[in-house]
Amino acid sequence: MVADTKFYDILGVSPNATDSELKKAYRKLALKYHPDKNPDAGDKFKEISHAYEILSDPEKREIYNQYGEEGLNGQGGMGGMNAEDLFSQLFGGGGFFGGGSRRGPQGPRRGKDMVHQLKVSLEDLYLGKTSKLALQKNVLCNKCDGKGGKEGAVQACKGCNGQGIRIMMRQMGPMIQQVQQACPECRGTGEVINEKDRCKQCLGKKIVTERKILEVHIQRGMRGGQKITFSGEGDQAPGIIPGDIIIVLEEKPHPRFIRKGDDLVYEAKIDLLTALAGGQFAIPHLDDRVLLVNVIPGETIQPDMVKVIPHEGMPIHRVDNRGHLFVKFTVEFPQSNWTDEETIKKLETILPPRPALPTFQDKHTDDVVLVDAEGYQARNSGSSHAYQEDDDDDDHHHGPGVQCAQQ
Repeated sequence: MVADTKFYDILGVSPNATDSELKKAYRKLALKYHPDKNPDAGDKFKEISHAYEILSDPEKREIYNQYGEEGLNGQGGMGGMNAEDLFSQLFGGGGFFGGGSRRGPQGPRRGKDMVHQLKVSLEDLYLGKTSKLALQKNVLCNKCDGKGGKEGAVQACKGCNGQGIRIMMRQMGPMIQQVQQACPECRGTGEVINEKDRCKQCLGKKIVTERKILEVHIQRGMRGGQKITFSGEGDQAPGIIPGDIIIVLEEKPHPRFIRKGDDLVYEAKIDLLTALAGGQFAIPHLDDRVLLVNVIPGETIQPDMVKVIPHEGMPIHRVDNRGHLFVKFTVEFPQSNWTDEETIKKLETILPPRPALPTFQDKHTDDVVLVDAEGYQARNSGSSHAYQEDDDDDDHHHGPGVQCAQQ
């Protein structure tokens, strides 16, 4: 029995925890609550570091087990090592933290973020979805606890004095040039491990490759380019704070809808009768619903006209509302010679009358008939008056048109 379990509870271990279990528990919590990763957890980080400092010292741990926290007065119970110094001593290394800010000469570096693209359909962004993403990442070897070998087996490289680099002198004619290169003895690591003392699992590399499965929660209304961050899930290495894994959503094109922010655009093809006399047409939506759209008789839908169906667009991310669904119309006209003369005469009594032709005083007029242009275009391709539509020549393309010239 121990007099007090407070420090054990802070680290989440039992009073019978071994030194290795204490270290692993502290490592996990310190990485999670370090101020560089969690700026609002400074007090929690100090509390974790203080608990580990006491329990990792055999003498202080024995006193704490017998007499509790009060028994540590005069033994460094209320003071002791600075939390940052303890963290640096355990993780080692020096340099800059994430963001480039300097945190003392022994502050650990922050690892690089890992960025992955995830292609998602418009349906996934409309309905929301949880996708599983498998990736490979480096983790500290669990067999040697990221040391590369037995306790004390890692030695500073004598060839580079632990710097990992060498300065070589190279003569180029009359000039002497200094060249910096990775130390060949330690391969730029600054450390060497005798082959017999190397960890059999990681072969002295301190890290191994692990397959990681991430559950990516795509929320309704998210957009392409939006990022989902998994903090601290990046590659692990001795002496660094793991970076983040960042998932960037890539929206795939949709065969029916075009997304414009929170709105959707749908191109609807309707027949001439529906455009003039009203009727219904269907829009298959992204959630397996079918919208039956009513065209009011006499409303007259014209080609390229745009109408809107309110609140049938994309869900707005984290807001209980939706954008709108805009419908752009294409009117399909009947084929040539689609009916008889009698029906056409009936149409003349139903449709608005034709506008009257202007009068041409003192002008000679000729009656002409329209024919298909395809054959004439082929024969007159060299003529300056031929119908042309050349998408490859922007300097001469003015859109489709027909020119009629009189000789």
